[in-house]
Amino acid sequence: MNINVNSARLNHSEFETDVLAGLSRPQKTLSPRWLYDQAGSHLFELITTLPEYYVTRTEVKILAKVSSEFAAEIGPGATIVEYGAGAAIKVRFLLDALATPYEYIAIDISREHLGEAVKSIAADYPEITARPVAGDFLTRPPDLDLSPAGPKVGFFPGSTIGNLSDGEIRGFLTGVRGQLGADSYLVLGADLRKSADILIPAYDDAAGVTARFNKNILVRINRELDGTFNLDDFSHQAIWSEEKSRVEMHLAASGDQVFFVAGRQFFMNAGETIHTENSRKFGRQELHDLAGVSGWDMVRYATDDRGYFAVMLLKGR
Repeated sequence: MNINVNSARLNHSEFETDVLAGLSRPQKTLSPRWLYDQAGSHLFELITTLPEYYVTRTEVKILAKVSSEFAAEIGPGATIVEYGAGAAIKVRFLLDALATPYEYIAIDISREHLGEAVKSIAADYPEITARPVAGDFLTRPPDLDLSPAGPKVGFFPGSTIGNLSDGEIRGFLTGVRGQLGADSYLVLGADLRKSADILIPAYDDAAGVTARFNKNILVRINRELDGTFNLDDFSHQAIWSEEKSRVEMHLAASGDQVFFVAGRQFFMNAGETIHTENSRKFGRQELHDLAGVSGWDMVRYATDDRGYFAVMLLKGR
């Protein structure tokens, strides 16, 4: 077991600045990156097991089918960098398939959750150096100090790309290409367009786990920023936007609200919402074009039998 724990923490003042700015907008917003504290990360792992949430089990089936093919393309001695590692479950398919992988680097915004995940990887793959790096890879990519030897492979599953705008996607993909270098690879997951009858239950489950996940950001604000949100005064909403091809998550005020965050007072009218997350759904050509303008060629494109989800292998140029 070889674990080198990076103890960097996200700046508390950044959280405060971002929250105050978002709540001051005409359409109040909270960035989805703040959903993933330790409690939020745990709740999201529960979401992935729900019967309505097709995303994880569909992607897992694809990864089980294509990882050997991807590994043959990548070659031996690879360094794998997982962006938004979470519980580091899906990357195991790639680690199992690769020939003599050299190092696994896990990046995640939740330091506590990250440490547990990397300890598990290190225990199950003692021949691989496992390294956790806590940080926000979307806005401020951490320095990874990569070994010059062997191919570099980014791993970004789960359709987190769907949380981002086109500009943010291009920025992320370009940044990963710059970080990993020419001739590097990226395994990318993306959710595909489908009926709202399938999408809405996936983001508003019968057991209410997604509602708890969404409201957890208010719990975090109350805890870390002296917030005064009453969770019972807000309800979880999942809304499909056909025009923007995305599911939007909101927290809707059940009545007129007055609350404080970090000493500042805010008001909301009944029915007004705080927009917390987008989950975009893509088409193949759209994904091909976004990769292409960001310095990547699409080497492999795999979907499930129903065409619900895609897993791609991109190569940097």
